[in-house]
Amino acid sequence: METFVARYRPFVTAILSGFDRLVFRGTLLPLIIDGGMYTFLKRAGVQLLDFKEYVLATSERVKEASLREALEHNRPIHYLQSSSTDKEALARNSLAKHPVDRGLICAMRVVEPCMSFEYHRSADRRERGLKRRPRKCLHIYKYYLHPVFGFLNARIQTWFPFTIQICLNGREWLARQLQNRGRSDFHRQDNCFTRLGDPALAQRLMDQQLTIHWKQALDRIARDLNPLHARIFRPWPQSYYWSAYQSEWATDLLFQDPKPLAAIYPALVRHATLHFQSPDVMRFLGRKGVHGRFAGELISSFKRRPEGVRVKHWVQGNSVKMYDKAGSILRVETTIANTAGFKVFRPADRGQHRSLAWRPLRKGIADLHRRAQVSQRSNEAYLEALAAVDDSTPLHHILDRVSRSVTFNGRRLRALRIGDPDDLALLRAISRGEYATNGFRNRDLRRVLYPARQLTDGDQTRRLSARITRQLRLLRAHGVIKKIPRSHRYRLTRNGHLLTAALFAAREASLQKLVGSAVAA
Repeated sequence: METFVARYRPFVTAILSGFDRLVFRGTLLPLIIDGGMYTFLKRAGVQLLDFKEYVLATSERVKEASLREALEHNRPIHYLQSSSTDKEALARNSLAKHPVDRGLICAMRVVEPCMSFEYHRSADRRERGLKRRPRKCLHIYKYYLHPVFGFLNARIQTWFPFTIQICLNGREWLARQLQNRGRSDFHRQDNCFTRLGDPALAQRLMDQQLTIHWKQALDRIARDLNPLHARIFRPWPQSYYWSAYQSEWATDLLFQDPKPLAAIYPALVRHATLHFQSPDVMRFLGRKGVHGRFAGELISSFKRRPEGVRVKHWVQGNSVKMYDKAGSILRVETTIANTAGFKVFRPADRGQHRSLAWRPLRKGIADLHRRAQVSQRSNEAYLEALAAVDDSTPLHHILDRVSRSVTFNGRRLRALRIGDPDDLALLRAISRGEYATNGFRNRDLRRVLYPARQLTDGDQTRRLSARITRQLRLLRAHGVIKKIPRSHRYRLTRNGHLLTAALFAAREASLQKLVGSAVAA
């Protein structure tokens, strides 16, 4: 990122990185494990034959208790005919009509899908008993002006197991913190800041988000959603397990004037759409409800919106996107919904051996700090790759570095052959957009370079693995890639970004365009 920022430093007034949208899920884990609901009913003294009557009565009590706050404070309660209604717009409209400085804005009731329990009678013991099944039930949304987090919404499923979702915005949180400190030297538009009087202070405050006692803060909001929680679960006390269902981490570059950003942004968009993609044709994500979860496949999207042009890349449930906001902000944002493939340095979840090691990243809020690190690294890698746009380095300097043999760890290795189909395929593979977030491994390149081969033969797999190991060694020797410490993953270096960007841009350009550019230079 330093290279990109250094290039446009005269026009950039501030850089701000931190959470944008955060969606938390609260789950009562003891209830959803096998036999959990049965254990709770047994401790509560409820017979299975009375299950339906008990849960319906409890649900009615929860609805009444959750909406009591709105009734007592004379806040609007909306019933929505469809779950697709724009709830945020409705809440902001309610705030405009019925303003408050803090506290509840309004409540909403809507029927939405959920997972709940049903009692099954069956001669088959395996099918008999309480089962979790997809259903629909009434959900209650409550929108708040929170004293710490600002504008947020919280939702509770009014049937067992009373799952909760809380959605807030990190920029909203920052605005509240600045206001609480009496700062007025900033300008905010929607979920971004177009001006910051003290960028260093703003960044320090954003960094403090990672030190919030998230469980304590989320538990307080949960108590407002269901004031009866302690009473309902008195026979078997339990609290919510909080996980980050989805996180958006944004890096904003604030330009002092819209003109410099407008001048460079088309080139950034063109580079992102042409270079950060798989060999598949770039296309929109046209399948409703899938949210980009296509294992192993990168999907890139170009979209012109009223607030700006957005380029977005999805892979395995996560995404990286770039867009211009409010005319003078360049934003790169990483969204993580699927933590599979990421690692965190932590002790084991259970067992006697609690030594620290790199283990799978969990969705729980305990690993939120690592999620922030991964997201920031993704944003920086994306901006670093964009630094190749309009780079003034002569093309021959880039190509000459890799066009001669080198010595690596005492061994002489050949030059890269930029006209050879095998070397071109390798360079194209390592520059795929999905590897910007978490790097690539030997096995990833095997799937890309040899997709038609069914690697069921162990000997063939080992031969291909050894071949790619040699190719990775060659790329490392030429400074095109570097190994990520304590892992089997690799990432492009700055020289690697420049090489792949320049090489494939030159291969796609016409002779007339290349000669014209050289004459102009």
